[in-house]
Amino acid sequence: MIFRANLRIILQLAVGAVAFTTLIVGVVTHLVVPTLPWAACFALGAIVSPPDAVAAKAVLKGLPLPPRVTTLLEGESLVNDATGLVLFKFAIAAGLTGVFSAGAAVGNFLVLALGGIASGLAFGYAVSFLLGRLRESHLTIVASFLAAWASYMLGDLLHVSGVLATVSAGLLMGWRQHDVVPAQTRIQAVAVWSVVVFALESLVFVFIGLSLRGVLSRLSASGVGIASLAPDIAYITGAMVVARFLWIFPAVYVPRLVSPGLRRRDPYPPVAVPIVMSWAGMRGVVSLAVALSVPVGFPGRDFMVATTLAVILISILVQGTTLVPLIHALHLSKFVLKRRAILSEAEARVEIARAALAAMKQYSTDADGVDRHPRLVEQYSRRAEMAARFVDTQGQHADKRADHYSAILIANRSARNEVLSLHRAGKIHDSVLHSLEAELDLEEISAQRSMTRPKLE
Repeated sequence: MIFRANLRIILQLAVGAVAFTTLIVGVVTHLVVPTLPWAACFALGAIVSPPDAVAAKAVLKGLPLPPRVTTLLEGESLVNDATGLVLFKFAIAAGLTGVFSAGAAVGNFLVLALGGIASGLAFGYAVSFLLGRLRESHLTIVASFLAAWASYMLGDLLHVSGVLATVSAGLLMGWRQHDVVPAQTRIQAVAVWSVVVFALESLVFVFIGLSLRGVLSRLSASGVGIASLAPDIAYITGAMVVARFLWIFPAVYVPRLVSPGLRRRDPYPPVAVPIVMSWAGMRGVVSLAVALSVPVGFPGRDFMVATTLAVILISILVQGTTLVPLIHALHLSKFVLKRRAILSEAEARVEIARAALAAMKQYSTDADGVDRHPRLVEQYSRRAEMAARFVDTQGQHADKRADHYSAILIANRSARNEVLSLHRAGKIHDSVLHSLEAELDLEEISAQRSMTRPKLE
């Protein structure tokens, strides 16, 4: 599991970087706004410290990044919300009560984090067990939606981290769904979830705009204009960005410097890696939701919300839009970062084809040695041979492969036209049309994916 293989670095970012950014932003905020209490300053630091999962996926989608860098950034954004929320909770409690204990805060953090992980894993296992026994695809998909909300509510009910409970449950369910969810259900679920995720991500940014209008109206009514806040917001945003650089560079190189074993297993990455990872910390909906949850009447609430909104907009519009030029300028897309020997897609296809061929030969051969399915054995042997040849020739026959699947698509379109002609002429029933069309759809999708398959790494 890629997430588990990179857990050390993900936790360095999700816990260490968030806590360090909270500290730096809190100190800088108090320096530029001395009238703001320390608790409010650190609450603001906790609000803006964690990069957001939605913003990360929206910005990172399609970027020419090495797979491991994408894994680290997306993995960090899944876990770091829990750190930021716990730190925010402590800061708000200190501001309201005037009492803060570092020892109690660390103890509570461990209880919230470990409890959230444990409850999420238990819930995820239970839901996976249930999904494996559902036979209706629609029920399975609905259950997967309900599981996301239920895992968070369970964590909240147990007074542990609901965010970590949801993430843990999702990771476990994602790990087990390959075994318990049928192929047809999985195809439908991916289609449904992709539409829902797109709609929710779009609504997130609409919500950011609507919230900004209300905050600016209240600030204007109190005699504070956005122009007067701009310098303070600029300092705080700069502190947030610089803090991430100050944490990531030592976190990348110092452990390898002091540990020869780690250096051998995971060599020094090029300097482009920490630069891009530091610059890729976009903030989003979680920071906004947390800022809006600050109690009414809390010192500096409107300033905190306005600053959070500004930070989100700056990080997405500035950092997000400059990531691609930065990646190209640093030539990061050319690097292949590996912690362990990982097969490329083409190499994995060789292993899959060999396993399928071995299973076919075993099933096809009778006890007396007679081959019951020689044509199938020949077909699977051909697949294994072509997959191995593609790897051996370093993908030099990619053009021939593209032409091969182009021919399949031409035949597919002809067959599709014939099916439609038969249906419109009244020669086949609607149910027959849908059945044949589903088969042609799968064939077309398979051919299109094979044509656009990435080159051998």
